[in-house]
Amino acid sequence: MHAASLAALCPAVAETRMPFPDAYAPSARHRPPQPYLRPKGGSGRSAPRLSLSFTLPGDIRSAGIARTATKVALESHGLASYVWPVTYAVTELVSVTARMSPGRELYVILRHRDDAVRLLVWDQHPHHTAPDMAALCAVRRRRALWLLTAVVDDWGGEWGTCRAEQPQRGTKSWLVLPH
Repeated sequence: MHAASLAALCPAVAETRMPFPDAYAPSARHRPPQPYLRPKGGSGRSAPRLSLSFTLPGDIRSAGIARTATKVALESHGLASYVWPVTYAVTELVSVTARMSPGRELYVILRHRDDAVRLLVWDQHPHHTAPDMAALCAVRRRRALWLLTAVVDDWGGEWGTCRAEQPQRGTKSWLVLPH
């Protein structure tokens, strides 16, 4: 484990490190919870459509949980060709969003429709009223995700970030990868 805590990416967020919830702490007797994935039926296709959403603690170790849940969901829905890029993407997005708003919950939504996988990671990072601070914060987020940009471009997809609309708060990072 790290001797020093990781600093938040946002310059306005005080460096905090919330303890990782015991429910997710690995131990010899306790395994992390495995996602319960029941495919939804009825779309007329041979493979059921993927629709998964879950909440994670705002800790960079949540990236491993997101990666595992995403891998299992994609494989169980016959989308194994997406496993590498999407698990990479969810790992990067959860890691960065956890550092943007440490200690606050993150929301992950994974969907497959219109022959594309769609991933959304929503954090509760507040928007800054000072334009300079907002610009610096946005630049730090994009720089932290530079490798994600290369992967998504290589797979012919697109990604971006946007402000969450009211009544929600925070930032949504999204990704679309076509088949």
